[in-house]
Formats: sequence, C-alpha cells, structure tokens
Amino acid sequence: MSGLALLCLLLLQTGALGFLIFRESLTHQEITERSILNATAQVCRALAKAEGKDFVFPPQPFTAESVAGACGTSQSSKSFQQTIRLVQKNNKRVDIWHVFNSAYHFDDEEFTRGRNIITEGLSAVKASNQRGNFEAAREKLGEILHPLQDFYSHSNWVELGNQLPNSNLIRSGTSIGNIADVSRATCRNCDGDDCRNNILENILLENILTSGYFGVIPFISSKPDGKCSHGGVLDQTSNIEPTGGINKDSLNSNHGHLHTKAANMAIAATSELLEDIRGAAGDRPFLQMMGIFKGKALCFVIDTTGSMSDDIEAVRTVTSFIINSKVGTEDEPSVYILVPFNDPDFGPLLKTTDPKVFKNAINSLSATGGGDTPEMSLSGLQLALTGAPPNSEIFLFTDAPAKDTHLKGTVIALIERTKSVVNFLITSILGFRRRRQIDNNQQQQQQLTRMVTSDVQLYRDLAQASGGQAIEVTKSELPAATSIITESSSSSLVTLLQAARSPGKADNFTFAVDETVRNLTIYITGRAVNFTLISPSGDMTGSSIIVAQSVGNFQTLQLKTQPGQWGIRMVSTNPYTLKVVGQSAIDFLFDFLEVSQGLFADFDVIDNRPRAGVNGSLMVTVTGSDSATVTEVALVESSGSGEVNGSVEAQGGRNFLVHFDRIPSQEFVVLVKGRNSNGSSRASSMLFQRQSPTSIRASALTVTAAASNNILVPGTPMSVPFSVMTSGAGGTISIQATNDQGFASSFPSSLVLETGGSANSTVNLTAPLNTPSGTDVTLTIEAEAPGGADTNYIVLRFTVLETVTDFTHPVCQLLSLQSNCSNNCSLSMWELSVRVTDGADGTGVDRVSLREGSGSLNTSLAAGNENITMVSYRASCCSPDMQLLVVDRVGNVGSCSYSVRTTTTSSPQTTNVTTTTMRPQTAAAVASSSTRVVQSFLLCLSITILGLSLPPEMGMH
Repeated sequence: MSGLALLCLLLLQTGALGFLIFRESLTHQEITERSILNATAQVCRALAKAEGKDFVFPPQPFTAESVAGACGTSQSSKSFQQTIRLVQKNNKRVDIWHVFNSAYHFDDEEFTRGRNIITEGLSAVKASNQRGNFEAAREKLGEILHPLQDFYSHSNWVELGNQLPNSNLIRSGTSIGNIADVSRATCRNCDGDDCRNNILENILLENILTSGYFGVIPFISSKPDGKCSHGGVLDQTSNIEPTGGINKDSLNSNHGHLHTKAANMAIAATSELLEDIRGAAGDRPFLQMMGIFKGKALCFVIDTTGSMSDDIEAVRTVTSFIINSKVGTEDEPSVYILVPFNDPDFGPLLKTTDPKVFKNAINSLSATGGGDTPEMSLSGLQLALTGAPPNSEIFLFTDAPAKDTHLKGTVIALIERTKSVVNFLITSILGFRRRRQIDNNQQQQQQLTRMVTSDVQLYRDLAQASGGQAIEVTKSELPAATSIITESSSSSLVTLLQAARSPGKADNFTFAVDETVRNLTIYITGRAVNFTLISPSGDMTGSSIIVAQSVGNFQTLQLKTQPGQWGIRMVSTNPYTLKVVGQSAIDFLFDFLEVSQGLFADFDVIDNRPRAGVNGSLMVTVTGSDSATVTEVALVESSGSGEVNGSVEAQGGRNFLVHFDRIPSQEFVVLVKGRNSNGSSRASSMLFQRQSPTSIRASALTVTAAASNNILVPGTPMSVPFSVMTSGAGGTISIQATNDQGFASSFPSSLVLETGGSANSTVNLTAPLNTPSGTDVTLTIEAEAPGGADTNYIVLRFTVLETVTDFTHPVCQLLSLQSNCSNNCSLSMWELSVRVTDGADGTGVDRVSLREGSGSLNTSLAAGNENITMVSYRASCCSPDMQLLVVDRVGNVGSCSYSVRTTTTSSPQTTNVTTTTMRPQTAAAVASSSTRVVQSFLLCLSITILGLSLPPEMGMH
C-alpha cells in the first residue's frame, strides 16, 4: 500500500484530514475539470455496482475520453468535454462579469450575500435538472463554483485551522461561522513582505470568520479601520493600514504558504457540491447533465395540418424502426423530442427518455385543420433548437411554407449557438396542398407556384446554415427519404466535407479518410447534378459505391471505406450541396475567442458572430482521442473556394489555439486537419480531416449583454441590459427580441448608432405567475444593420425559480426491522419498514431511491396523508447494508442507512442492528463523526483518485 493510500485510510478511520504538498499548480478551470471527472467516474462506478457489473477506473490523469470509456459511453466523450468546457467558461466569466461584485468572491466580508449566490444558484441547478433542462443547469453550475472555490482562498477559513470544507456554504438557513462585525479589527500590518502572522490572534482564538477587502481605484478604494485586505498588485486597499493581504490565490500571494491547503479545500468543496446535485437529480440524470449518455437525441418537428397524414405515417414507421433496432445499443437515443406545429398553434415540446412515451406521442398525432397554407414551422423549430441538447440533429416535416418568417434570424442564431443540424423533409413542393381549395384560374396557380418556390428557399437557407439537407420529395417518395434519419442517428457521426454552390457550377472537391472512419456516406441535394467519384486508389468507375439511392432532389452514396485522399467532381448548373460523413470517435470542438474586457488580460469565448475583416483567434479541442494533434486549421468559404489558414499553437490537454490574420466576410466553416498516433513513431500516426457542419457568419456588429442574474421569479419583471456596437458605418439598427416560451417582453424596435459607435438599451421580460420552477427560457436579441445585409445577436438563457422557503431535508423514521440472519446468509432474509416525511412546512417527498443495497424496495403514499411516504425493503442477509436517498421537491437531500450483522460467540447467536440517519451539517464549526468521515472521504478521493496537484494561482486572477 502506498503512503498516500495508507494516509487516506487512516484519515477515514479517524475522521481527520491533513493536507498534502504538491508542486504543480491548478486554476479554477483545472479544479473544476478534475472534480467533474472524478464525480462522473464515481457515479458510473455506483451504477455499474448496482447492475452487478465490474467498473475499472481509468489510469491517471483522468480525461474526458478515459472517463467516458470507463462509463461504457466512449461515443459521448465529445458531449462530456463540451459540458466541462461550458462549466469552466461560466466559472471563468465570474472574474470578467462580476469582478467588482465582492459577494462573488467572498471579498469585503460579504459572506451572507456570497452564500446566497451559491444556494440560490444551487436551487436553480436542481430545478433545471428536475425538468431535464441540463444546459441551463450547466451554465449556472459554472457560475456558482467560482465563489465556492474563492471562499477558501479569500477568507481565513484555512487560517482558522479548519481541516474540512464549510458544508453550510451550500445550505441555506444554517450558520457558516462567526462572522466578524464590521467595526471589529481583524488584521495588523505585515512585516514587510511577510504576512504570515498579520491576522490578529484574538480573531483566530475566537474562531472569527473574515475576508480581505479589495479595490482597484487609486485614492478612492477604501476599507473599514483595522480590516484585512485581499492583497496583490491590483488591490489598492493593501496599501492602507493594516497593509498587506491574506489571499491564497497563488504560492506568491501574501498567504501563499497556505495556498496548497486552500486549493485542496476548494477541490473537496467542489466535489461535495457535485455530490449534492447528484443526490437531488439521481445518478442517470446527473450523467445526462454531464453529457454522458449513449446516443444522440432523436428530435422531430412535425406539421400536423390536414394534408400531412402520409408524412406522419412515415414518421411513425421510422420511429418504430429506430426504437426497435437501437434501444439497448450504443446508438440508443439519449432523449426523444417532439414538437408539433400547425397554424396558429405550435408545441408543446415533449422531451422524454422513455421510448414508449415517445412512440405513443407519435402514434397519437393526427392531421387536421390548417386553414390558409403557411404554418408556424419556424416557431416549432425554435422550440426544438432551445429544447434539444447542443449538436443535435433535428428533422422537420412539412408541406407548407413558413408563416412566421420573421423568426429566420432567430433560428439561424440558435443554429449557430447550439451547432445543431436541421434537416427539412418537404413534400409536394411544386403541387398544391390538399387542404386548400384552388380554382382553375391559371394566373392564381402561377402566383401560388412562385410563392411556394420562394418559401422553399427559406428552408434551403436554414438547412445550409446548419449543415443539414433540404430534401424535396413527393408524398409517396417520403418513406425512402427517411433513410437519412436512421443513418444520422449514429452517436459518432462526423463531417469530413461540406460545401454548397448556388448558382451551381462544375467544381472539384477532396477529402481525407482516416482509419478510424466507418460507414462512409455522401449526401447530395440538387436537381440534375452529375458527379465523378475518385477513390484513393484512383478508381473512377464507381466501384467504390456500395449502395446508391436517389429520391426527389436527394442522392445518398454509401462507399467502401478506404483510407486515403478521395476526390469528387460535381457538375451542374443548378444549386447543389455536398456533404461527406462517417462514423468515428475523433471529432473537435471550437470557440472563437476575444481578449476579455476585465481587469485580467485573458481570452473570453465569443458567444455570437466574430468580427469580420479583422484578425481573430479560435480554440480547438480534439475529442475522442488522447493522442490526436492538430496540424492545420482553416476557415473555408461555404459557397466558394476561398480559405484563410491559421497558425496553430498547442496548449496542452488536446487544446490548440489558432490565430488568423483575418476573419472572412463570407459565410464559412471550420476545417481541421491533424494526426492521430497509434504508436510511438510518426510513421504509425495517421492523417485525419474533420469539418464543422455549422456555417458561420462574421459581422461588423457586436451585441453584448450586461451581467445580470439569470434567474426569473414568476410574475416579477426582469430588465436585461444590452449594447450594440458597430465597427463599420452607422445608421438605424433594427432590434428584435424573441423568447421561446412566449413570455411577455418589451424592447426598442431600433437604435441609432454613429459610425464606429455604440448604443445601450434594455429588454424587459416577465414569466407568468404560474410558470413552474426549472422552466428554461431562451432570449435571443438580434441587431440588423440598415439594408439587412449584416446581423448579429446574443442568446441568453434564464431559469424560472419560485422563491425557495424549504431548506430542510426529508427524514426517516424506522418503524420495524426484522431479521433471521444466520451463519448461512443465503438461507436467511432481513426486512424493514420506514416512514419518510418532509416536515409540516416542507414541500413534500419527491423521490426515495436505493443508494446502496441489492434487495427489493417498495414505496407508497400513506393512506390519507400524501406528505408521508411509506418504504419497505427486503434483502438477503448476504447483503446486510442498505442506504436510502430521500429527496424533497426542491432538491433537499437526506440519507438513511441501516444494516444487520450476525455475531457468533460462546453465547447464543445474536443479530446486531445499526441505523444511521445522515443529516447535513448544522453549524460551520461543528460536524458529527459520520459527517467528517464523509467529507474526509470526498477530500481523500479528490487527492488519491485524481493525483491532484496544487495551484500557484487558484483564486481571482
């Protein structure tokens, strides 16, 4: 046994924990990533154990790929990595958006407000998870982790000699410690640069909690007399007596000698918060929040008006095929989403993980009504884009033009933001819908035909923007065209090449196929399109094509997968699109970056369109392989041959920073090339090529939103400040703000900008009083330059949360426990009966589940009292331990443990019964032995399993 493992064992036995010294550094982002990787591995291990399966921890250090593989979902490594990046991004942004808000950093002794930020945010995370709105939960999680981690660097919790995290930081209605009065002195001057003993002795002896004051404005920044400062070069209060500071942000900070302890404490606290979220959500929903799941989402947006009965039947058929063939496989859909639409209605969105529920919903669709021809197709698509996970593949079925064309910009913004692919299956394009009566007037027929043709172009534009297909077929041809749905439902689908030509012209395209690619397929849309395919061996006869299918304007070619450089020559005078896809674990994530506007010079992610015609930066992360490296990155025009090549700098951890001399003004995609090593020599590495399906537009406009709380209280208006800036000509900028829930809102219709200028305004948004907690609302604010040639946007996500007043967890009362356990455990059983309640003022018990134990669990509501849940459990004496997890309706988590043991001595055999009810800590300075053991275990796991290193810079900077 290693010395570290032995130390952890001793710590678990004694309930005490010291800190280990590490030489390397961790940032907020690294603390967050390692904690998520560890928590996810632990959940997968628990699920495997519950299913009687083996679980093997991956080797150190953990990566998204290795943990996803250990969880048996290697295909989800991209979504897992994307989740980690989103949480990290929102953690980091606290230092940009809330740099002067002391409560977000526990500066200025803002302990009460700081704790409120964490607990309110934690309630929002739990409410979002409860309704399956995982993207909102991820965003809020990142935001609250920053103050939680800063607490240990910016307060004197470590200096007070505490060996464990302050659990009450994540629990409302509890004491987080004896907070120093505003008039009480807490520090003395440092001895030159030595601040080791600058906290007053009586503060430490009386266990008084304090933190440093922080201000950056010379001659104006101040602090109360006798108070500690944060410290550091930027902190102007550190020059005011008492001088110096107490932060532990780095090894070189004023209290850098305690940096290691503070960082370890932050890791343990992060793990504890994740464990609380896991308990409230349940293991499988927690994994979904983390992006760990088997397959992709299956998402249908369906026109349900009178002429769509054939289309709906085709959807039923393909749904049954996918469910029957993919459930239980690695391509089983992770979530099923259905959005019906007609006119004037659309929705509601159905989201379920139960294939039977989804199949029943599809089967219950009926084609009725319709009135005039246009339908609310874009409103339905907007709901799907905001409700589906990022990188989803969405299929929209219709035979009518869009009535809500004003949403085109909103839909494109959501496509770019979510990087989702939208495929349109459009029937009866050149005919007339059966629902509408048309007379024989030839002029009216010609006008209708022209209108339909122009409206189909809208669907083509949206498909091209997302990297999808606009498939135009007759009703009878639709069943054959739905093959794209089954082919696209693979969880490991990657894009190798994508291009469009409008107007059509002859052009040559090349794409590289590596050895990891399977099921190589080419999609072509367009009328009268000819092609010549050239295999890596130079074959041009078409022998590389296994299956070719043509239906309507859509061609599918399934190819023999031959590694090497392929070519295809396209010839047509009509517009066409070309897309090459395959199945492979190797893919990539990307974000455009800009220099942040905060105190600390660093990059921040651009959440909308990058600036056109100027230099720019891109962060590329390779997923699906720990050995892949990026060698080339280019921005390639979607409808042309122009491209801008970037310079690539490896950042470590499969991240690559790419710099471009300019961002193209034309629509473009991101093309990544690299090598994946399958051995120790360069000769054993193989070239790979991947491309982003989503097309990107640059803009001279910039839309930003000021930092604000993203929690909506039902019935209470929220003001969302935003700014629009132009780097080009000024004029009247049109403004549109839409939200996917149809909540009442108000905003200006336009803003006037000078050349190179900016303007500010506000969107007011109100959620109805009856809106359930956890409802996710997506607000899209669009700005359009004069003439409509240039647009940009910002997409903001809010969570509706009713005020939480229940802060106590449910409790268990043991009613009976019976056992006949003997030496031969396989021949004996034990059983118990428990009553679970949430108190008179509680919200009620939401869920009772088995965290440990292999027996049978049954629950029922007590007769005449729905606030009481009766629990019965029966197990073999070979499984003598059980633990109940009890959760109320706002996510407060409690647990109850019971066990039986048989002891044989010279006296008659007896059965010992042990019961333990584990409750959250109720005072910061007091912890029960069982609580300390659990906390010690979390901290030990953080150190032992992760092989953690400690940051020289962990806090604000």
